[in-house]
Amino acid sequence: MDDRPAAKMGGDAQTRPDLDRTEPKHLPRGMTPLPLEQPGARHADGKARYIMIGGFLGAGKTTAVAQLARRLTDQGRRVGLITNDQGRDLADTTLLRSQGFATEEIPGGCFCCRFNSLVDAAQKLTEQTRPEVFIAEPVGSCTDLVATVTYPLRRLYGEHFAVAPVSVLVDPIRAERVFGLAGGGSFSEKVLYIYRKQIEEADLVVISKCDLLAEARLESLRAALAAAFPRKDILAVSPRLGTNLDAWFARLTREEQGPGAAMAVDYQVYADGEALLGWLNCTVRVSAREAFDADQFLKQLADEVRTRLEVGKAEVAHLKMTLSPDSGLGDIAAVNLVRNDFVPELSLHVEEPVESGQLIINLRAEAAPELLGAAVREALAATAARFPTLQATVEHLEHFRPGKPSPTHRFTQVAA
Repeated sequence: MDDRPAAKMGGDAQTRPDLDRTEPKHLPRGMTPLPLEQPGARHADGKARYIMIGGFLGAGKTTAVAQLARRLTDQGRRVGLITNDQGRDLADTTLLRSQGFATEEIPGGCFCCRFNSLVDAAQKLTEQTRPEVFIAEPVGSCTDLVATVTYPLRRLYGEHFAVAPVSVLVDPIRAERVFGLAGGGSFSEKVLYIYRKQIEEADLVVISKCDLLAEARLESLRAALAAAFPRKDILAVSPRLGTNLDAWFARLTREEQGPGAAMAVDYQVYADGEALLGWLNCTVRVSAREAFDADQFLKQLADEVRTRLEVGKAEVAHLKMTLSPDSGLGDIAAVNLVRNDFVPELSLHVEEPVESGQLIINLRAEAAPELLGAAVREALAATAARFPTLQATVEHLEHFRPGKPSPTHRFTQVAA
């Protein structure tokens, strides 16, 4: 068990983020060239498509990734997924693997700071399943991904990857609050700096969960986004319901990211914003002599955590939990909480009672990491007490604040 009060997640950084990089003549030391594919394994140009779907914590990235991966798989395309987190034991990875997708996880820092690991993950997937399409989901608190991920991929590995336009998902309820269209809890200004920068660098701004807003409110949000970020392509979709996905997915699978200059980023403000966020990853062994309802256990646990965070005046960014039964056919239960005043929502269900399994808890909030750790431990004890004979044993718990981002590369522009 690792109760870290803080952690610096610098990853395999090699270059300073404030430098205007030019294209190197050779691959950087430590970077392995991707192997050439067998004939016919990919598109006629021999390139795999790289799709990155970003957005702030709780925006619905994993749901969208799963929908796109399922769509492509059903079309006969080979797909590889890459997840990313500041810590380890990521619920997203469990969720995606449970749906049958080949998934690699990059822990210990964002894609920009773990660029070599990103390339290695793509190579590992290539060796295993030779994907035609890679879909990458970055950490929800990261920005500047165009300059530090897609531009380096295009410059260093352009012969292997066709890079799709970068999508940034926006939760409509959170966005209404950020842009002053509605009241409710929000984040401090330095955290919102990251939020706005994510939208600024997007090729496609995607209002996710559009089913949560009536048409008039949705149009008001579109107008606010267009006013703040002129000339952006703004889409509105609902990955959960399958609404308006065809046009968005068509652009991701057919278009390529165009040339342009990367946005300016104040890395000190960026680092300060990330440092305001508490991060918690936890794995728990649950077991009971009498089988219990996994769905109800997760919902009650999420509500117990939410209540304690409200008392501590912590603003929830995202709480995601999965429970994987030891028995069964691979089904898992999953619950999400994306705001303090939101009801915990089950996204995956386990129909049969459960006797034992692994619980993964990922919690991100604007709060001290120690508060998150205390809230989770207390909530676990309170929830377990409601289920006769159930025991919840913490196997691993880490809580920390993300360290200052230090990208491996930063290219400020890329040619057509």
